[in-house]
Amino acid sequence: MKLIVLKTNLRDGLGIVGKINSETPSLPILKNFLLETVDNQIKISTTNLELAITGYVSGKIIENGGLTIPLNIFSAIINNLQSERIELETEKDNLIIKTENYEAKLQGIKKEDFPLLPKVENSENYIEIQNSILKKTLALVMSAAQASNARPVLNSILLDFQTSFIKLAATDGFRLAEQTISESYYKTNLEKNIKMVIPLKTIQELIRIIQDEENGNIRVYFDNNLIIFKNNKYEVISRLINEEFPNYDPIIPKVINTEIIVNKNQLISALKLTGVFSDRLNEIKINIPKERKNIEIYSSNSFVGENKYLIPAKIKGEPLEIVFNWRFITDGIKNLETENVFVGLTSDKSPALVKPASDSNYFYIVMPIKA
Repeated sequence: MKLIVLKTNLRDGLGIVGKINSETPSLPILKNFLLETVDNQIKISTTNLELAITGYVSGKIIENGGLTIPLNIFSAIINNLQSERIELETEKDNLIIKTENYEAKLQGIKKEDFPLLPKVENSENYIEIQNSILKKTLALVMSAAQASNARPVLNSILLDFQTSFIKLAATDGFRLAEQTISESYYKTNLEKNIKMVIPLKTIQELIRIIQDEENGNIRVYFDNNLIIFKNNKYEVISRLINEEFPNYDPIIPKVINTEIIVNKNQLISALKLTGVFSDRLNEIKINIPKERKNIEIYSSNSFVGENKYLIPAKIKGEPLEIVFNWRFITDGIKNLETENVFVGLTSDKSPALVKPASDSNYFYIVMPIKA
Protein backbone atom coordinates (compact mmCIF):
# COMPACT_ATOMS: atom_id res chain seq x y z
CA MET A 1 0.00 0.00 0.00
CA LYS A 2 1.24 3.47 -0.84
CA LEU A 3 -0.67 6.72 -0.27
CA ILE A 4 -0.24 10.46 -0.33
CA VAL A 5 -2.61 12.27 1.99
CA LEU A 6 -2.99 15.71 3.52
CA LYS A 7 -2.53 15.97 7.28
CA THR A 8 -5.83 17.86 7.67
CA ASN A 9 -7.82 15.14 5.93
CA LEU A 10 -6.10 12.35 7.83
CA ARG A 11 -6.58 14.08 11.18
CA ASP A 12 -10.28 14.58 10.45
CA GLY A 13 -10.64 10.91 9.63
CA LEU A 14 -8.91 9.86 12.83
CA GLY A 15 -11.23 12.16 14.74
CA ILE A 16 -14.23 10.34 13.28
CA VAL A 17 -13.18 6.85 14.33
CA GLY A 18 -12.50 8.04 17.88
CA LYS A 19 -11.26 5.78 20.65
CA ILE A 20 -13.89 3.05 20.96
CA ASN A 21 -11.12 0.47 20.48
CA SER A 22 -9.39 1.39 23.76
CA GLU A 23 -12.22 -0.14 25.80
CA THR A 24 -11.27 -3.79 25.18
CA PRO A 25 -7.67 -4.20 26.41
CA SER A 26 -7.97 -8.00 26.49
CA LEU A 27 -7.65 -8.06 22.68
CA PRO A 28 -4.51 -6.08 21.77
CA ILE A 29 -5.36 -5.82 18.07
CA LEU A 30 -8.46 -3.81 18.96
CA LYS A 31 -6.13 -1.02 20.06
CA ASN A 32 -5.21 -0.77 16.38
CA PHE A 33 -7.19 0.78 13.57
CA LEU A 34 -7.43 -0.64 10.06
CA LEU A 35 -5.99 1.51 7.29
CA GLU A 36 -6.90 0.19 3.85
CA THR A 37 -7.84 1.07 0.30
CA VAL A 38 -11.22 -0.12 -0.97
CA ASP A 39 -12.90 0.86 -4.25
CA ASN A 40 -10.40 3.66 -4.83
CA GLN A 41 -11.10 5.08 -1.36
CA ILE A 42 -8.93 5.38 1.75
CA LYS A 43 -10.76 3.87 4.73
CA ILE A 44 -9.86 3.94 8.41
CA SER A 45 -11.85 1.73 10.77
CA THR A 46 -12.02 0.90 14.47
CA THR A 47 -14.14 -1.61 16.35
CA ASN A 48 -14.79 -2.94 19.85
CA LEU A 49 -16.72 -5.91 18.42
CA GLU A 50 -20.08 -4.36 19.37
CA LEU A 51 -19.60 -1.10 17.49
CA ALA A 52 -17.55 -0.26 14.39
CA ILE A 53 -16.80 3.17 12.96
CA THR A 54 -15.35 3.82 9.51
CA GLY A 55 -14.17 7.14 8.14
CA TYR A 56 -13.36 7.95 4.52
CA VAL A 57 -10.28 10.07 3.82
CA SER A 58 -9.43 11.91 0.61
CA GLY A 59 -5.97 11.25 -0.83
CA LYS A 60 -3.98 9.82 -3.72
CA ILE A 61 -3.75 6.03 -3.90
CA ILE A 62 -0.57 4.81 -5.60
CA GLU A 63 -0.72 1.16 -4.49
CA ASN A 64 -3.64 -0.68 -2.86
CA GLY A 65 -3.33 -2.61 0.39
CA GLY A 66 -4.09 -2.55 4.09
CA LEU A 67 -2.52 -2.75 7.55
CA THR A 68 -3.59 -2.28 11.17
CA ILE A 69 -1.68 0.31 13.19
CA PRO A 70 -1.76 1.39 16.88
CA LEU A 71 -4.24 4.26 16.94
CA ASN A 72 -2.84 6.29 19.83
CA ILE A 73 0.74 6.32 18.56
CA PHE A 74 -0.25 7.05 14.98
CA SER A 75 -2.58 9.89 16.06
CA ALA A 76 0.18 11.43 18.21
CA ILE A 77 2.55 11.39 15.23
CA ILE A 78 0.05 12.91 12.81
CA ASN A 79 -1.11 15.61 15.24
CA ASN A 80 2.46 16.79 15.84
CA LEU A 81 3.69 16.83 12.25
CA GLN A 82 4.35 20.28 10.82
CA SER A 83 4.10 19.24 7.18
CA GLU A 84 0.76 19.06 5.42
CA ARG A 85 1.76 16.48 2.80
CA ILE A 86 2.26 12.96 4.21
CA GLU A 87 3.36 9.77 2.46
CA LEU A 88 2.25 6.43 3.89
CA GLU A 89 3.72 3.16 2.65
CA THR A 90 3.64 -0.41 3.95
CA GLU A 91 6.78 -2.49 4.20
CA LYS A 92 5.80 -6.03 5.24
CA ASP A 93 3.97 -5.46 8.56
CA ASN A 94 5.35 -1.96 9.08
CA LEU A 95 4.00 1.43 8.09
CA ILE A 96 6.48 4.03 6.82
CA ILE A 97 5.44 7.63 7.53
CA LYS A 98 7.29 10.32 5.56
CA THR A 99 7.28 14.07 5.16
CA GLU A 100 9.99 16.33 3.73
CA ASN A 101 11.76 16.42 7.11
CA TYR A 102 10.42 13.44 9.09
CA GLU A 103 10.37 9.66 8.75
CA ALA A 104 9.09 6.92 11.04
CA LYS A 105 8.60 3.17 10.86
CA LEU A 106 5.62 2.00 12.90
CA GLN A 107 5.04 -1.68 13.64
CA GLY A 108 1.62 -2.91 12.62
CA ILE A 109 -0.34 -6.14 12.38
CA LYS A 110 -1.46 -7.60 9.09
CA LYS A 111 -4.92 -6.71 7.87
CA GLU A 112 -6.13 -10.33 7.91
CA ASP A 113 -5.82 -10.48 11.73
CA PHE A 114 -8.20 -7.56 12.24
CA PRO A 115 -11.73 -8.63 13.27
CA LEU A 116 -14.21 -8.66 10.42
CA LEU A 117 -16.37 -5.54 10.57
CA PRO A 118 -20.08 -6.33 10.84
CA LYS A 119 -22.12 -5.82 7.69
CA VAL A 120 -25.78 -4.96 7.27
CA GLU A 121 -27.17 -7.23 4.59
CA ASN A 122 -30.14 -4.97 3.88
CA SER A 123 -29.01 -2.27 1.46
CA GLU A 124 -32.43 -1.41 0.04
CA ASN A 125 -34.73 -0.32 2.85
CA TYR A 126 -33.65 2.88 4.57
CA ILE A 127 -34.60 6.00 6.47
CA GLU A 128 -32.92 9.22 5.34
CA ILE A 129 -32.89 12.22 7.66
CA GLN A 130 -31.08 15.52 7.95
CA ASN A 131 -28.02 15.43 10.20
CA SER A 132 -29.12 18.37 12.33
CA ILE A 133 -32.59 16.91 12.95
CA LEU A 134 -31.17 13.55 14.01
CA LYS A 135 -28.53 15.11 16.23
CA LYS A 136 -31.03 17.39 18.01
CA THR A 137 -33.51 14.57 18.54
CA LEU A 138 -30.95 12.14 19.93
CA ALA A 139 -29.54 14.80 22.26
CA LEU A 140 -33.02 15.47 23.65
CA VAL A 141 -33.82 11.87 24.53
CA MET A 142 -30.44 10.40 25.50
CA SER A 143 -30.31 12.33 28.79
CA ALA A 144 -32.98 9.97 30.17
CA ALA A 145 -30.96 6.81 29.46
CA GLN A 146 -29.00 5.02 32.16
CA ALA A 147 -25.23 5.00 31.55
CA SER A 148 -24.80 1.56 33.06
CA ASN A 149 -24.46 -1.96 31.75
CA ALA A 150 -26.53 -3.47 34.57
CA ARG A 151 -29.64 -3.47 32.35
CA PRO A 152 -28.72 -2.99 28.68
CA VAL A 153 -32.27 -2.03 27.67
CA LEU A 154 -32.09 0.99 30.03
CA ASN A 155 -28.72 1.88 28.52
CA SER A 156 -30.27 2.39 25.12
CA ILE A 157 -32.43 4.45 22.77
CA LEU A 158 -35.65 3.12 21.24
CA LEU A 159 -36.21 3.88 17.56
CA ASP A 160 -39.89 3.26 16.83
CA PHE A 161 -40.69 3.64 13.12
CA GLN A 162 -44.42 3.94 12.35
CA THR A 163 -44.41 4.89 8.58
CA SER A 164 -45.95 8.34 9.18
CA PHE A 165 -43.69 9.29 12.09
CA ILE A 166 -40.65 8.18 14.07
CA LYS A 167 -40.48 8.11 17.85
CA LEU A 168 -37.22 8.02 19.76
CA ALA A 169 -37.32 7.33 23.48
CA ALA A 170 -35.09 6.56 26.44
CA THR A 171 -35.66 5.73 30.09
CA ASP A 172 -33.65 4.76 33.15
CA GLY A 173 -36.64 3.78 35.28
CA PHE A 174 -36.81 7.16 37.04
CA ARG A 175 -37.31 9.38 34.00
CA LEU A 176 -38.38 9.09 30.39
CA ALA A 177 -37.87 11.21 27.29
CA GLU A 178 -39.66 10.89 23.95
CA GLN A 179 -39.34 12.89 20.74
CA THR A 180 -41.56 12.46 17.68
CA ILE A 181 -40.28 13.24 14.18
CA SER A 182 -43.06 13.79 11.62
CA GLU A 183 -42.76 12.32 8.12
CA SER A 184 -42.07 15.74 6.59
CA TYR A 185 -38.56 15.62 8.12
CA TYR A 186 -37.37 12.34 6.61
CA LYS A 187 -37.54 10.12 3.52
CA THR A 188 -38.03 6.37 3.54
CA ASN A 189 -39.04 3.43 1.39
CA LEU A 190 -40.10 1.33 4.39
CA GLU A 191 -43.67 0.12 4.31
CA LYS A 192 -43.98 -1.60 7.68
CA ASN A 193 -43.54 -0.61 11.31
CA ILE A 194 -40.35 -1.60 13.07
CA LYS A 195 -38.79 -1.08 16.51
CA MET A 196 -35.06 -1.15 17.27
CA VAL A 197 -33.22 -0.81 20.58
CA ILE A 198 -29.88 0.94 20.00
CA PRO A 199 -27.06 0.97 22.60
CA LEU A 200 -26.46 4.35 24.22
CA LYS A 201 -22.74 4.16 23.40
CA THR A 202 -23.62 4.01 19.71
CA ILE A 203 -25.79 7.11 20.03
CA GLN A 204 -23.08 8.98 21.94
CA GLU A 205 -20.53 8.20 19.23
CA LEU A 206 -22.95 9.20 16.49
CA ILE A 207 -23.67 12.58 18.11
CA ARG A 208 -19.93 13.16 18.50
CA ILE A 209 -19.29 12.41 14.85
CA ILE A 210 -22.10 14.53 13.40
CA GLN A 211 -21.37 17.44 15.77
CA ASP A 212 -19.89 19.53 12.98
CA GLU A 213 -21.97 17.97 10.21
CA GLU A 214 -25.05 20.14 10.47
CA ASN A 215 -25.80 20.10 6.73
CA GLY A 216 -26.50 17.09 4.59
CA ASN A 217 -28.34 13.86 5.28
CA ILE A 218 -27.60 10.51 6.83
CA ARG A 219 -29.13 7.18 5.86
CA VAL A 220 -30.11 4.49 8.33
CA TYR A 221 -30.09 0.83 7.26
CA PHE A 222 -30.75 -2.19 9.45
CA ASP A 223 -31.44 -5.89 9.57
CA ASN A 224 -32.29 -8.34 12.35
CA ASN A 225 -29.49 -7.44 14.77
CA LEU A 226 -27.48 -4.60 13.18
CA ILE A 227 -28.00 -0.93 12.36
CA ILE A 228 -25.84 1.36 10.25
CA PHE A 229 -25.77 5.16 10.02
CA LYS A 230 -24.07 6.13 6.79
CA ASN A 231 -23.15 9.05 4.57
CA ASN A 232 -20.24 9.80 2.24
CA LYS A 233 -17.85 10.59 5.10
CA TYR A 234 -18.44 7.87 7.66
CA GLU A 235 -20.29 4.71 8.68
CA VAL A 236 -21.35 3.78 12.20
CA ILE A 237 -22.34 0.12 12.49
CA SER A 238 -23.70 -1.26 15.73
CA ARG A 239 -25.25 -4.39 17.13
CA LEU A 240 -28.79 -3.89 18.41
CA ILE A 241 -29.94 -4.85 21.89
CA ASN A 242 -32.01 -8.00 21.75
CA GLU A 243 -34.49 -6.99 24.44
CA GLU A 244 -37.95 -5.49 24.32
CA PHE A 245 -38.06 -1.83 25.32
CA PRO A 246 -40.26 -1.17 28.40
CA ASN A 247 -43.88 -0.27 27.69
CA TYR A 248 -43.91 3.26 29.04
CA ASP A 249 -47.39 4.37 28.03
CA PRO A 250 -48.92 3.60 31.48
CA ILE A 251 -46.63 6.10 33.23
CA ILE A 252 -47.50 9.01 30.94
CA PRO A 253 -49.76 11.29 33.02
CA LYS A 254 -53.34 11.21 31.71
CA VAL A 255 -54.67 13.78 34.18
CA ILE A 256 -52.93 17.07 35.01
CA ASN A 257 -54.13 18.86 38.15
CA THR A 258 -51.51 21.62 38.26
CA GLU A 259 -50.14 23.41 35.20
CA ILE A 260 -47.09 25.67 35.26
CA ILE A 261 -45.52 27.69 32.46
CA VAL A 262 -42.12 29.10 33.39
CA ASN A 263 -39.10 30.59 31.64
CA LYS A 264 -36.62 27.81 30.82
CA ASN A 265 -33.42 29.70 31.67
CA GLN A 266 -34.82 31.04 34.94
CA LEU A 267 -35.90 27.55 35.96
CA ILE A 268 -32.47 26.05 35.17
CA SER A 269 -30.73 28.81 37.14
CA ALA A 270 -33.03 28.30 40.12
CA LEU A 271 -32.52 24.52 40.10
CA LYS A 272 -28.74 24.84 39.94
CA LEU A 273 -28.58 27.51 42.61
CA THR A 274 -30.85 25.81 45.13
CA GLY A 275 -29.24 22.47 44.26
CA VAL A 276 -26.00 23.67 45.86
CA PHE A 277 -27.64 23.06 49.25
CA SER A 278 -29.14 19.68 48.39
CA ASP A 279 -27.98 16.37 49.86
CA ARG A 280 -26.55 13.33 48.09
CA LEU A 281 -29.97 12.58 46.55
CA ASN A 282 -29.99 16.06 44.94
CA GLU A 283 -33.34 16.78 46.58
CA ILE A 284 -35.13 20.07 46.00
CA LYS A 285 -38.70 20.91 46.95
CA ILE A 286 -41.00 22.79 44.59
CA ASN A 287 -43.88 24.64 46.25
CA ILE A 288 -46.75 25.69 43.97
CA PRO A 289 -49.06 28.03 45.91
CA LYS A 290 -52.68 28.60 45.00
CA GLU A 291 -53.56 31.65 42.89
CA ARG A 292 -50.08 33.19 43.00
CA LYS A 293 -47.64 34.25 40.34
CA ASN A 294 -44.49 32.59 41.69
CA ILE A 295 -43.28 29.10 42.43
CA GLU A 296 -40.79 28.49 45.23
CA ILE A 297 -37.82 26.14 44.89
CA TYR A 298 -36.27 25.18 48.22
CA SER A 299 -33.45 22.94 49.44
CA SER A 300 -31.69 22.34 52.73
CA ASN A 301 -28.82 20.37 54.15
CA SER A 302 -28.19 19.89 57.87
CA PHE A 303 -24.43 20.31 57.31
CA VAL A 304 -24.60 23.30 54.95
CA GLY A 305 -27.75 25.36 55.38
CA GLU A 306 -30.81 26.17 53.33
CA ASN A 307 -31.98 28.43 50.52
CA LYS A 308 -35.01 29.19 48.39
CA TYR A 309 -35.64 30.82 45.03
CA LEU A 310 -38.85 32.46 43.75
CA ILE A 311 -39.59 32.27 40.03
CA PRO A 312 -42.40 34.10 38.24
CA ALA A 313 -44.72 31.62 36.52
CA LYS A 314 -48.19 31.16 35.11
CA ILE A 315 -49.95 28.74 37.45
CA LYS A 316 -53.27 26.99 36.89
CA GLY A 317 -54.82 24.35 39.11
CA GLU A 318 -54.27 22.93 42.57
CA PRO A 319 -51.55 24.01 45.06
CA LEU A 320 -48.87 21.38 45.60
CA GLU A 321 -45.54 20.60 47.24
CA ILE A 322 -43.38 18.04 45.47
CA VAL A 323 -39.76 16.86 45.78
CA PHE A 324 -37.48 16.07 42.83
CA ASN A 325 -33.90 15.25 41.99
CA TRP A 326 -32.93 18.64 40.54
CA ARG A 327 -30.37 17.13 38.17
CA PHE A 328 -33.01 14.92 36.59
CA ILE A 329 -35.30 17.87 35.87
CA THR A 330 -32.42 19.94 34.50
CA ASP A 331 -31.37 17.13 32.16
CA GLY A 332 -34.85 17.14 30.65
CA ILE A 333 -35.06 20.83 29.82
CA LYS A 334 -31.50 22.06 29.19
CA ASN A 335 -31.52 21.09 25.48
CA LEU A 336 -34.91 22.61 24.73
CA GLU A 337 -34.86 25.45 22.23
CA THR A 338 -38.08 27.12 23.39
CA GLU A 339 -38.19 30.09 25.74
CA ASN A 340 -40.80 28.67 28.10
CA VAL A 341 -41.35 25.25 29.66
CA PHE A 342 -44.62 23.55 30.58
CA VAL A 343 -44.64 21.48 33.79
CA GLY A 344 -47.70 19.33 34.47
CA LEU A 345 -48.28 17.77 37.90
CA THR A 346 -50.87 15.32 39.18
CA SER A 347 -49.86 14.74 42.82
CA ASP A 348 -46.75 14.72 45.01
CA LYS A 349 -46.35 10.98 44.33
CA SER A 350 -47.06 10.95 40.59
CA PRO A 351 -44.65 11.56 37.70
CA ALA A 352 -44.32 15.08 36.35
CA LEU A 353 -44.71 15.91 32.67
CA VAL A 354 -42.21 18.42 31.26
CA LYS A 355 -42.30 19.71 27.69
CA PRO A 356 -41.81 22.86 25.62
CA ALA A 357 -44.67 25.27 26.11
CA SER A 358 -45.05 25.65 22.33
CA ASP A 359 -44.17 22.18 21.00
CA SER A 360 -46.03 18.89 21.44
CA ASN A 361 -43.44 16.65 19.75
CA TYR A 362 -41.25 16.24 22.83
CA PHE A 363 -41.99 15.35 26.42
CA TYR A 364 -39.96 14.36 29.46
CA ILE A 365 -41.31 12.52 32.47
CA VAL A 366 -39.59 12.49 35.84
CA MET A 367 -40.57 10.65 38.99
CA PRO A 368 -40.70 12.62 42.26
CA ILE A 369 -38.76 11.62 45.35
CA LYS A 370 -41.37 10.29 47.71
CA ALA A 371 -41.29 11.51 51.29
